[in-house]
Amino acid sequence: MSHYDENKHDTAGNPDPLSKATPAATPVTKVATAAPISHHRLSNAVIQPQCQSEHDREIPEVDLMSPLTLRSITFRNRIAMSPMCMYSAQDGFANDFHLVHLGSRAIGGVGLVVVEATAVTAEGRISPGDMGIWQDEHIEPLARIARFVEMQGAIPGIQLAHAGRKASCDAPWTGGSSLKTPAEGGWSVIGPSPLPFYADDPVPTPMLETDIEECIEAWGAAARRALNAGFKMIELHAAHGYLMHEFLSPLSNYRTDNYGGSLANRMRLLLRVAKHLRDIIPSELPFFVRISATDWVDGGWDMEQSIILCRELKLLGVDLIDVSSGGVIPDARIPVARGYQVQFAKRIRDEAQIHTGGVGLITDPQYADEIITTGQADLVFIGRELLREPYWALKAQHALAIEPEWPVQYGYAVKRRAK
Repeated sequence: MSHYDENKHDTAGNPDPLSKATPAATPVTKVATAAPISHHRLSNAVIQPQCQSEHDREIPEVDLMSPLTLRSITFRNRIAMSPMCMYSAQDGFANDFHLVHLGSRAIGGVGLVVVEATAVTAEGRISPGDMGIWQDEHIEPLARIARFVEMQGAIPGIQLAHAGRKASCDAPWTGGSSLKTPAEGGWSVIGPSPLPFYADDPVPTPMLETDIEECIEAWGAAARRALNAGFKMIELHAAHGYLMHEFLSPLSNYRTDNYGGSLANRMRLLLRVAKHLRDIIPSELPFFVRISATDWVDGGWDMEQSIILCRELKLLGVDLIDVSSGGVIPDARIPVARGYQVQFAKRIRDEAQIHTGGVGLITDPQYADEIITTGQADLVFIGRELLREPYWALKAQHALAIEPEWPVQYGYAVKRRAK
């Protein structure tokens, strides 16, 4: 089984769904909160149901094609391209494949294009083909992508990542197995504890506190490079069994120091990285965090812990939680079905009172629209379906009886032919 498939088992004028004031959640850790941030639309807010009557269900106030404004950034609709690894970089450098791959989805009408998990250190790559942002030379190829995406009317975003113990693997189409030696093209892996993902994987080197400090600085340097490249949204990857998730889950974190044991300790690294990034990211730009809401295993990371974490992340100035699940152990039994993770996005939205993104086998425009109109999430992240159909967002407009917003280079011909 591959290590890397992220779900292997298969404003102006824009109504704001956040309104009534409520007391802020009580922090459970002593992590310092960020300074007050301008344009922060989440503070002390309750998320209200979007449909108040049968009439509202027919004509909802907010739907899939409604703009969404977070801080100073407005997404033209509620459709996001989920970050999906392509394993096609060389030494971390983006290339023409990535430009066409990501640019096609921007032309295809999505509101947000998120560049795949981009490693903050060379050792943090899942595979030798992962995108990287650990050196300044990586900036310009990424900037080319960000510029093109923005020219097409989409918001360019990037996911910053470290694979932890799931690093140093072959590409999935050549087997996806662990690269155990330098001769195979592999490297040493790190993690919170000496627990391999698969039993025959190399044992990760437990991180010392000095390693943790260096890692936090690497995330900060990567965020600065992402901003220099022109990205308007940064997402911190804390899901799918990679380094941040490994610290969160008691299934992968057996530490007895300040970064293990209690929930507050297991959250400490993620909260420190999130605060560091929020301090670096300009106050006018949104900051997302992707989490796995549950490990799908008794005794692992679960929804109750996720809600506490998301309340803490909100206090630090995180704007949206991109809600996925699983990935920290290879044999979890996951009940995969259409939108099987959307329930977690709704609970976090309701109970942590923060914007969320729903993801997981969302392929049908009507269903995606229902997720938004019923207040289950604020963005819909589309993954594999956008690989099958780069113009899914334009076709969704048509399916929802909205005139598709074709690029001008296409629209004049398409519309003329339709007549």
